[in-house]
Amino acid sequence: MNTDTLFDNTEVAFALKNDAQLERAYFLFKMISHQPLVRIGTAATNFALKANLPVEGLIRSTVFDHFCGGVNEEDCLPVIDKMFTKGVSSVLDYSVEGKEEEATFDEARDKILKIIKFADEREAMPIVVFKPTGFGRFYLYQKKGEGKAFTTQEQEEWDRIVARFDAVCSLAKDKDVEVLIDGEESWMQDAADDLCELMMRKYNQDIPIVYNTLQTYRWDRFDYLKAIHERAKSQNFKVGFKIVRGAYMEKERDRAIEKGYQSPICESKLATDENFNSCMTYILKNLNDISLFIGTHNEHSCYMAMDLMQQLGIDKKDNNVWFGQLYGMSDHISFNLAEQGYNVAKYVPFGPVKDVMPYLIRRAEENTSVAGQTSRELNLLKQEKARRKL
Repeated sequence: MNTDTLFDNTEVAFALKNDAQLERAYFLFKMISHQPLVRIGTAATNFALKANLPVEGLIRSTVFDHFCGGVNEEDCLPVIDKMFTKGVSSVLDYSVEGKEEEATFDEARDKILKIIKFADEREAMPIVVFKPTGFGRFYLYQKKGEGKAFTTQEQEEWDRIVARFDAVCSLAKDKDVEVLIDGEESWMQDAADDLCELMMRKYNQDIPIVYNTLQTYRWDRFDYLKAIHERAKSQNFKVGFKIVRGAYMEKERDRAIEKGYQSPICESKLATDENFNSCMTYILKNLNDISLFIGTHNEHSCYMAMDLMQQLGIDKKDNNVWFGQLYGMSDHISFNLAEQGYNVAKYVPFGPVKDVMPYLIRRAEENTSVAGQTSRELNLLKQEKARRKL
């Protein structure tokens, strides 16, 4: 097959969807393509959930089931097993956001430890993921990153964050399960980066277990990548990176204007794409020291990665290179890559319907704002519907 049209194969892309699921996907992306509808739907959903109206069933049968694996780990198993029949692995993503209590942070840690044990028994789940702010207050990361002194109480709180990171990375190392640590807002990221690096020094001695995230819409990330690579070489540890474009652009720009500092975000979409591709190329050329999880829905970057792997003689099944997309999106990328023999994993969000809503709303808004993403999904679904009729 001509690799430049690989992602047009809808038969492979939607093989796991029956006709009803195909129709539901088409309906959802059609809705998401209308910005006013997304705004109204978001407001109505938030209101209904806050007022305890009986809408969970409706949400569950539409948007939740399309973008999420289930309400708990066991609930996700049918989705995990089904995708693995097509060679696509799963990264279970506990998508409960915005909590601030110590008890919730311990609960999140326990949830990730449980997922690691769960993953250890399943070939289909080689990777787990968590957010730094799932393990501790945003404010502490920010204060730490700004180099401000902690109070005694804050220091104790910070030590507990470090202990949570350590518990997860330690068990992951024991079970040989890779850990992706998500990237967040730039003004808390310095402290998170340092903590990720601390874990890499400790647990990435032989092979990368701990992966940090490079958000390449930040223009400083390529320099950061090269600097940590130098440290890793001189101090004998391996580096793991998930590379993404980034998810907090509006927020980042608004804060930079408000606080009067230079925006950390690349000045254009093109500059972001170039930065992403530069980071990806650099890592692929240094695969002995750095492992790579390519988190992207961008077809051009995927084609580019495939070409580079071929040029550099990197085996499709080399465990140091993974491709990843979100569950419910870009099946034409995930399943076609997997069919060609590449390592592919879907991020599968899960959690109680109510708690996962902020995640789902962000997905809907992101799809509305990424030019071309939704229309591409719609065209492919339309194409597959026509193919099946024939």
